[in-house]
Amino acid sequence: MTYSIAALDEKTGELGVAVQTRWLAVGAMVPWVRPGVGAIATQSFVDTRYGFAGIELLAGGATPAAALAELLAADKDPGVRQVGMVDAWGRTAAHTGADCVAAAGHLAGRGVSVQANMMERATVWPAMLAAYEAAAGDLADRLVAALRAAEAEGGDVRGRQSAALMVVPGRPDAKPWDIRFDLRVDDSRAPLDELERLLSLDRGYERLDEAIEALAVGEVTAAAALAEQAAALAPDDDMIRLWQALAVFDAGDEERGRRLYRSALAVEPRSGEHLRRFVAAGQLPGREALVARLTAGGG
Repeated sequence: MTYSIAALDEKTGELGVAVQTRWLAVGAMVPWVRPGVGAIATQSFVDTRYGFAGIELLAGGATPAAALAELLAADKDPGVRQVGMVDAWGRTAAHTGADCVAAAGHLAGRGVSVQANMMERATVWPAMLAAYEAAAGDLADRLVAALRAAEAEGGDVRGRQSAALMVVPGRPDAKPWDIRFDLRVDDSRAPLDELERLLSLDRGYERLDEAIEALAVGEVTAAAALAEQAAALAPDDDMIRLWQALAVFDAGDEERGRRLYRSALAVEPRSGEHLRRFVAAGQLPGREALVARLTAGGG
């Protein structure tokens, strides 16, 4: 009762799964992803063993086809299962059981598998694959594009309720617990809208983290540029605006920095205390006087 996509970005090595359904908290069940190993979506009448054990089989050297065959052979009711697997080498395997609720089916390409069941029409999964392959942007953008294409074709015949996106890094040194995006919309009448909002916010926090790191080592120009990028991605987030204020203030535009600071303070009156405690913990060496000047007068 779900549509999903599992994919590998062969340029970056990132792996990911995106999914939407008319059921509560789909992110707790369908997506299973591990850096350098693979991505699995397990759905229909969900058996999470396909995710947990499937990832372990891939990590142990099994191909997606072999891992899926082993799991299906051990399943007492494979007819109701739907699974898509992609490994870190771009190999894929998928299964749509004969007893999955119509319309149901899957398609696989190099490094990507799309699968759907209980769909409005059988054009959903072909549209997903076409949208993914045509989309620009990074892996997360392309996964979301596939979900949008599914919805445009009618999506789940029951409607919509939850969505999730999980992407793990493709760095050679990535650990099993490393995650780039793990976003879940558990209960919403417009879960894709909320998922896209969260993705933009998460990207903003990526830039914010880099800005704080730059501030900590005195890279003032870089910190200001990164803070501006973060604010553009999440213009309504007062935490990002607070750090943008400090970066702008540090870069020499004290009037704008104070204006941004007052804006953050209006949302969260403890914003100044946040910065002062951060400095007191030694996280911004040499910036004690700067923070004191910015936060003077309250907050």
